[in-house]
Amino acid sequence: MKLLYEKSEAGRRASSLPRPDLPPGEIPQELRRERPPRLPEVSEPELVRHFTALADRTFGIDTGFYPLGSCTMKHNPRVNERVVSLPGFRDLHPLQEEDGAQGALELMWRLQEILAEIVGLPAVSLQPAAGSQGELTGLLLMRAYFADRGEDEQRREIVIPDTAHGTNPASVTMAGYTLVGVRTDARGNVDLDELREKVGPQTAGLMLTNPSTLGLFDEGIEEITRIFHEAGALMYYDGANLNAICGISRPGDMGFDIVHFNLHKTFSQPHGGGGPGGGPIAVRERLEPFLPVPAVVRTGDDFKLDYDRPKTIGKVRGFCGPFGVFVRSYAYIRSYGPALKEMSEVAVLNANYLLARLRGEYELPFDRLCMHEFVLSGRNLKRQHGVTTLDVAKRLMDYRFHPPTIYFPLIVPEALMIEPTETESKETLDAFAEAMLSIAREAAEQPELLKEAPHVRPVKRLDEVRAAKHPVVRYRFEQHEDLGSRTSEPRQLEAQKGA
Repeated sequence: MKLLYEKSEAGRRASSLPRPDLPPGEIPQELRRERPPRLPEVSEPELVRHFTALADRTFGIDTGFYPLGSCTMKHNPRVNERVVSLPGFRDLHPLQEEDGAQGALELMWRLQEILAEIVGLPAVSLQPAAGSQGELTGLLLMRAYFADRGEDEQRREIVIPDTAHGTNPASVTMAGYTLVGVRTDARGNVDLDELREKVGPQTAGLMLTNPSTLGLFDEGIEEITRIFHEAGALMYYDGANLNAICGISRPGDMGFDIVHFNLHKTFSQPHGGGGPGGGPIAVRERLEPFLPVPAVVRTGDDFKLDYDRPKTIGKVRGFCGPFGVFVRSYAYIRSYGPALKEMSEVAVLNANYLLARLRGEYELPFDRLCMHEFVLSGRNLKRQHGVTTLDVAKRLMDYRFHPPTIYFPLIVPEALMIEPTETESKETLDAFAEAMLSIAREAAEQPELLKEAPHVRPVKRLDEVRAAKHPVVRYRFEQHEDLGSRTSEPRQLEAQKGA
């Protein structure tokens, strides 16, 4: 497929703009271009066909099964889009006076109340724009809390397990804390003996996902809570895997003091490509004074934005948060109503069904029932047939499935992290399982077939190492360099360790 620049022919236009009878704006000389920009020139039919062809090549949740572990890529109901497009929501200006935005404020307030009930904590801020920003906000709340108690200089460490999402250590660093790692034990739980050695008066808190990125519920969560609270530290819950426990268990009841949500995961907001997303945060009473402003509050029958919070950490983003995400998530939750528990129950059932079908051909690092996702290892395929997890993922594309997350979590060699979500049918799960089992057989009988995959996709096997080290991010017309002249590094380096 040619680039749009390569299809360009001088003089062709897809549209024409009116030429108003006005003098051109004055642009300072130092900001003026020396020559007109070289933009592609194509007709409207060619423009439409080009981008339609690109769209046809794009894989998404609307085109197939998307089992990315820890991403919760579920169906996005169309009714959510109809609700968010209602004129009263769609056309509302963020600077609208409170009297003219009562419906929007009421929706936000009700969403806060629902989220608080789901996790068992009393206070919620909708402001963080994504889960990663929710993490940073939670850590800043920790800092403000300990500063208010005169302990900020003393408590400088955050404990993180070795199965943590990659954003956790990044958030710890951005918040000015020191990261302290703790290992996973043979059962897939946090190693309690090592944890006791590393928690003390210097500890500010723990960042934990439960169930973890292994898809396992930590069997020692009550003891973990006791260790941290007896040390005067706080418990932070990474809500990336909340889809496993809604209506079944609550982080607040487990002892967590701070929780962030991923609205775009658990509550079916379309996501990908850098956004949109939502990362609200819930806290215990003692942390509520430090939440971002403005807070959405109810006074009688009216709703308003409250800025009068002297101990607040301030704003973490413009306005009150990604409002369209709130509307979609609210609609999704209300469609379930009291049956929201079924969402998580079916997600857990689907994951365990797939696990039972695949565990014979792929190694199972921790022999336990999983929650909403599970982690397998392709180590036996690599050892016996020289086939890597990357080869398995590439071959899966030939079966018209999006690959699962690979090489994460890092503690599992040749990891395959699979999350089916609750929205997939048994027929889809069976087709995926059959594809994975067929690939395991192919690894033994035709390993080269996997090493050269994908075979039927528009783009074949890429040299990902070269692409990362020598990115080409703009079209240089006739000045393009000869990329073939660069020597490639060994192909095995494609299987990079990381998420």
